Amino acid sequence: MRHIAGVGLLALFTVACASPEEGAASGDAATASASASSAGSIVPGGTITGTVRELIPVEPYVYLRLETASGELWTAVAEAPITSGDSVTIYNALPMQQFESKTLERTFDVIYFGALEPTAVGAHGATAMTTGAPVAADAQVGVIAPARGENARTISALWLQSDRLVGTTVAVRGVVVKYNGGVMGKNWIHLQDGSGDPSIGTHDLVATSLDAAAVGDTITVTGTVRTNVDVGAGYTYLLLLEDGKVSRP
Repeated sequence: MRHIAGVGLLALFTVACASPEEGAASGDAATASASASSAGSIVPGGTITGTVRELIPVEPYVYLRLETASGELWTAVAEAPITSGDSVTIYNALPMQQFESKTLERTFDVIYFGALEPTAVGAHGATAMTTGAPVAADAQVGVIAPARGENARTISALWLQSDRLVGTTVAVRGVVVKYNGGVMGKNWIHLQDGSGDPSIGTHDLVATSLDAAAVGDTITVTGTVRTNVDVGAGYTYLLLLEDGKVSRP
């Protein structure tokens, strides 16, 4: 149940590696244009393919302005060796409206959070991961469709936006990779959805609930976002989804 990530993980939400001037140089007009031309053509949880026209690293993430067949748009993915002019595909893309980046001191009309890899599977393989077969604890699962609705988030997006989502209710859909029932009067559920970076822990989300689940289940948990939660006995969570309600699609 212990889930302690590096202190530097939250620091990335408040310290930018690129200057605000550099981010603003691309012009908010480009962002607005991209929103108008592309937002309606992308299905949440789908893919985006385009050419990188601008990139802004904010370790361990990178913001990418892509030129796509339906116009320009902004995306955000885990940091990777990408250069301007590269052709990339973003998987499990989830749009966020009026997303404010405090580190860049700018607001994106629409930005898509996703992953560069289509799958990142454990020993059981992608098919077993997404059909409810048992999953080894702390394994990585294949990319699955995200929850629906305005409060829906992928796990990667929730880590990235946790500072501004504290106290709000969000819905996350994922595969249960670890489950501890009846601890301190709650069930502790580890979820993964194929997004995020395993090297820094942003691929995994811990949720507490009075509802039961089992390893291998694909579920949606709707709960309250908390950060820096000290539950005692040396257990600290940088990000926790509390008092979750479990539903099954």
